[in-house]
Amino acid sequence: MREPRLSRRGLLAGGAATAVGALAGCAPDQAVPPVAPRTDPQAASAASPVSGGSGGTGGPAGSATEPFDGIHQAGVATAPQTYGVFVGLDLLPDTGREALVRMMRLLTDDARRLTQGRPALADTEPELAVLPARLTVTFGFGPGLFTAAGLADRRPEAAAPLPAFAVDRLRKEWSGGDLLLQICADDALTLTHALRMIVKDARSFAKVRWTQRGFRRGAGTQPAGLTQRNVMGQLDGTVNPAPGAPGFDRAVWVSDGPEWLRGGTTLVLRRIRVEMETWDAVDRVAKEFSVGRRLDNGAPLTGRDEHDVADFEKLNAIGFPVISEQAHIRRAHVADPNLRILRRVYNYDEGLTPEGHADSGLLFASYQADVSRQFVPIQRRLAEADLLNEWTTPIGSAVFAIPPGCSPNGWIGDSLLA
Repeated sequence: MREPRLSRRGLLAGGAATAVGALAGCAPDQAVPPVAPRTDPQAASAASPVSGGSGGTGGPAGSATEPFDGIHQAGVATAPQTYGVFVGLDLLPDTGREALVRMMRLLTDDARRLTQGRPALADTEPELAVLPARLTVTFGFGPGLFTAAGLADRRPEAAAPLPAFAVDRLRKEWSGGDLLLQICADDALTLTHALRMIVKDARSFAKVRWTQRGFRRGAGTQPAGLTQRNVMGQLDGTVNPAPGAPGFDRAVWVSDGPEWLRGGTTLVLRRIRVEMETWDAVDRVAKEFSVGRRLDNGAPLTGRDEHDVADFEKLNAIGFPVISEQAHIRRAHVADPNLRILRRVYNYDEGLTPEGHADSGLLFASYQADVSRQFVPIQRRLAEADLLNEWTTPIGSAVFAIPPGCSPNGWIGDSLLA
C-alpha cells in the first residue's frame, strides 16, 4: 500500500533522519570500524567449473569461454559477466510447434557457435565472433509459447504470470513475452554482435517486445570474488547461494516438476526503477537503517563483517530491534537454504531526464526451482513493508521457464518440443 510509504519517508528523509540516527546509535555495533568486504562465494566459484555453469577457460580474458552444452543452460550458475541484455520476444501468429522446432534448432546452433568463439552460419562479421569473452546465451519460454505450440497442458505452473503486488507500477513495454533471450559477456562488442546475429535469425518467427540492457563492474576492476555494489551503493547479493553449496541444487534446479523441465529452472525478471534523487537526499544512517546493513562493508547492523549472520532478535539500549522490522534484509530473509533464490542483478542506466535526473535502476533476475514457493513469498513480504519501497518501484515483470541444457547433438527445448 502507498500510504505507509509516505510516513516512512517522513521518518527517513531530511532532518527527521536524525531521530533514526539516535535510535540506531544506541546499538554498540555502530561504532565498529570499517572492514573490507569478504569474498562473494558465487563470484568466487568462477575459478572452478560447474557443468553448464560457472568457470570459463583460461588465457586472455577475451578468449575465455563458458561451456554451452551440459545438463543445465549456462548463464544461471555462471559467475555473472560485466554486461547483460535481456530480450523478450512475441511469437508471430503463424509460429506453431513445427516452426518453434526450426527456430530453436537454428538459435541453438547460433548460440553454440558464438559462445565458443566461432561465427554463426552466414555471419557477415565473423571477425567479431573470435573473442567470446565468456559469452553465454540462455533461452526461456514464456506462457504464450506453450499455447502457440499446442502444449498448454504442459506449461508448468511456474511459468504463469505473477500475482499483483501493491508496489507494482508495471508498464507493458517492460513486461511479458513468449520467448526470452538472455545474453551476457565480459565485452560489450561481443554481446552486441551475438545479440544481432541471434535476433536476426529469430525474426522469421518472432518480433521483439522489449530489450533491457544492464551492467556490472568491469572484469578486473576489483579483485575477483568480491560482492558487487549496485547503483544505490549497496553490496548486492551477500546471501546469494553458491554453486556446490548445500541446498543450491534444490533451490535452483527443477528436480521434481514436469519431466521436460528437470535440470532447468525458472526466471523472474523485474525491472526496478530507483529514485536516485530522493535516495541521495537521505543521510547515511537512514540508508543503513532502511537496508539493515552498513554501506561501507555490507555487514548487518548486528555484526562486523559482510557475511556475519544477522541477529534479528538483538535489541538496542532502549529496547528496539537493531535491525528494524521493516528493514530490507529482514523482509527478504529466508532461513531454509532450499527456499532461497539465486540473484543475478544488473544495473541499468537510460541516461538523464530533461531535468538532469538519472533514469536508472536494477534488472533483478531471480532464478529458482519453484516461483510460487520461493519468489512469491519473498516479494509479498517486501511489498507489504520494505523500507526501500520508498525509493524503488517495479516497472517491469516477466516470468519464464528456463529449459535444461542439451547434449552436443541436441538443441534447447528438445525435451519439450521434439
